[in-house]
Amino acid sequence: MVAKRVFKDTPINEITLRRFEKPTSDDALTLVRKLAISIGLLQPGDSRDIVSELLYLFVNSAKKKEFVTIEKVMDNFKDKDGGTPNNVRRQLRRLKELNIIERTSYGYRIKEFMPLTAIFKEYIMKYNIEPCIERIQEYCNLIDNVK
Repeated sequence: MVAKRVFKDTPINEITLRRFEKPTSDDALTLVRKLAISIGLLQPGDSRDIVSELLYLFVNSAKKKEFVTIEKVMDNFKDKDGGTPNNVRRQLRRLKELNIIERTSYGYRIKEFMPLTAIFKEYIMKYNIEPCIERIQEYCNLIDNVK
């Protein structure tokens, strides 16, 4: 008996985008949290908010052009809800996969110490959003031309 091959609808890449009202707060952590929710790093209403605090740590370090060691990361989150080493490493990996942070021989940092606006334009838009939109347009074109 030959086993049937199962086709899986597995995406090559995935990104969630959410649109909020215009920013009104000048509290950096609140703004970083809204950014994290906007690009799908965090779900609305999540109580364990390690990823936005982690991103906030990197944003502050980038302003000073400082690298962040894994020890510093773990020390900052060891007493926080959700700050287990496994969860912190998972959130670091998610930030790396979105090209927001990078690991160097000196430690972690915001990608090339770039401003977040440049990172969003150069890495998230160019490598995640635009290819997804182009592929969706290909599907639309094929569907429109199917007889």
